[in-house]
Amino acid sequence: MKTVAIVQSNYIPWKGYFDLINAVDEFILFDDVQYTRRDWRNRNKIKTPNGAQWLTIPVDVKGKFLQKINETLVSDATWRRSHLEALRHNYARAPHFAEHKAWLEALYLGDDETVLSKINHRFLVAICQRLNIATPIRWSSDYTIVEGKNERLISLCQQAGADVYISGPAARDYMDLDVWQQAGITVKFANYVGYAEYHQLHPPFDHFVSALDLLLNEGPNAVNYLLTHKTKAKFAT
Repeated sequence: MKTVAIVQSNYIPWKGYFDLINAVDEFILFDDVQYTRRDWRNRNKIKTPNGAQWLTIPVDVKGKFLQKINETLVSDATWRRSHLEALRHNYARAPHFAEHKAWLEALYLGDDETVLSKINHRFLVAICQRLNIATPIRWSSDYTIVEGKNERLISLCQQAGADVYISGPAARDYMDLDVWQQAGITVKFANYVGYAEYHQLHPPFDHFVSALDLLLNEGPNAVNYLLTHKTKAKFAT
């Protein structure tokens, strides 16, 4: 049995995104679809003494309403140093910031890529390595494209040789499960209930911030706060 998830790329996403990656045998970035504004594609949140703060990669969207995620370009290269400085400023006192400092600097400053989806991929792979997640991450554009919302996802699963597709829980309301069943693919939905709180600077606790928050506060122990650390079976229903 091969399990696949197909999700749009996010910038430094929350821990649930990495649980989904860890729960499957292949993770496909759905990046040849329309870029959505004011979404998670180019931004995420960190904790600060004054509450959650957005870190946003500035991208060129003017007059480009139909551009795809993998066509979206950075509009201001200064975001790298700005985001790195925000992490330094707000996490300098985190228990494991010092051991991640050089890694963060290399991650942010060791590359000058301007394509958003490639930037997201770089950060996803790097964070996966820190969380001991070995799932291969591939691109939807590597596969043949077919039309139809359900049909396209089904085709991607079939081309990847998947028997099981794990979707985000919100998709339960609009997926045509009969079509999936006819295609011979079992659909399961991720279940993000049950996360334990960890040591986090600046209360109150917030689960829905970048996974960098978990790494900088818990270090090697961060994997123990993933729902898929001990068993993947309970993550999807």
